[in-house]
Amino acid sequence: MSRSAYRFINACERQAVDTIPVWFMRQAGRYMAEYRAIRKKFSLLEICYQPELAAEVTMQPVRALGVDAAILFADILLPAIPLGVGLEFAKGEGPILSNPVRSMKDVQNLRPVDPNVDLKYVMDAIRILREELKESRVPLIGFCGAPFTVASYIIEGGSSREFLKTKQLMASEPRTFHALMDVLSGVLCDYLLAQIDAGAQAVQVFDSWVGTLSPADYRVFAQPYSARVLGAARARGVPVIHFGTGTATLLKDMKNAGGSVIGLDWRTPITLGRSLLGDDVAIQGNLDPAYLFAPLPVLRTKVQEVLDDNAGKPGFIFNLGHGILQHTPVENVKAVVEMVHQAGV
Repeated sequence: MSRSAYRFINACERQAVDTIPVWFMRQAGRYMAEYRAIRKKFSLLEICYQPELAAEVTMQPVRALGVDAAILFADILLPAIPLGVGLEFAKGEGPILSNPVRSMKDVQNLRPVDPNVDLKYVMDAIRILREELKESRVPLIGFCGAPFTVASYIIEGGSSREFLKTKQLMASEPRTFHALMDVLSGVLCDYLLAQIDAGAQAVQVFDSWVGTLSPADYRVFAQPYSARVLGAARARGVPVIHFGTGTATLLKDMKNAGGSVIGLDWRTPITLGRSLLGDDVAIQGNLDPAYLFAPLPVLRTKVQEVLDDNAGKPGFIFNLGHGILQHTPVENVKAVVEMVHQAGV
């Protein structure tokens, strides 16, 4: 199938499309009965470790929803496992890293990572998916976490709201922080390129927690490392989506870091995003995922507001402003796909 057959790829490259493409961050997950059935038997990491299972979970929303892109089922912290920071997922608590990095010695003790060996199961899942998607009009998105977001987990030892340990390290031991970011950007660059080599047709870099930074701190502590990863992926000729949350004050700097598509969360109107970013990048976003719980008439109004905000400009991919929430009604997610497709361009 030629590249032009994929409306999602065309939209990423700001080319003509027959209708606006739509996919959802976290479109595979606990809100789907099919996924919950698998999770009764396997943990999240066990699914990731088994390429056939990861591929099956990736395909579930493609079959059920009619989305225009599949995104690989994985986790942004998978590269942390071969680094040696001790990742596990505690029930109700999210990721826990038992060997957090908080000193230069900790950075020096990080293990080298070969994604084609240490994360081979990810590449195998991508190869399986490319075969399964071969006859469809649905391309496959690979992804990784951005260096800052991955670093925040590794420094904090898990999830955080204040990112206090991360900011303390930035302020008190900047040399250590930069050393960690240098290691992570190298690992994540290799990881993303390995996914492209395995068959990913587009990639997304998730900087989910970068909105905790001021623009000045972003430029010093995050931007150079994100630029390394984004630039390497873009040099392979695939669309690269650069996404973060709480990033209204960072958008110009994020654009300078790279990406052919910039993802907006629901806090940033598309008109504002386009005024800051210009017309030479595509936009992805940005329905508030909470509205997927709304009655259909309200949901339809909110979907139309997003479409109206884009005002028919080329280079637009409909998505949420962050991932689908647990307990979201599947029928509402499917309804949004139909609403967007029916709206045309």
